[in-house]
Amino acid sequence: MKNFFKNLRRKADKLAVGAKCALESRKAEGYVDTGVKILIAVVLGALVLSLLYALLNTTVMPKVTEKVTSMFAYTA
Repeated sequence: MKNFFKNLRRKADKLAVGAKCALESRKAEGYVDTGVKILIAVVLGALVLSLLYALLNTTVMPKVTEKVTSMFAYTA
């Protein structure tokens, strides 16, 4: 029983020290930085997708659309 309480106290102390260090940390990474990074990633992703769509729409997509339309164009 004595070891159980020693282990419990060690874990509680470790948790308290970790919480204290986390609260005292003055790291520059904040919510605004993370938000800006996410916004940049979304904008760049949209640009890449729009460029790919513009490229594929002129070369590949008309052929694919024609093939799919002909595949499902059956008379009942």
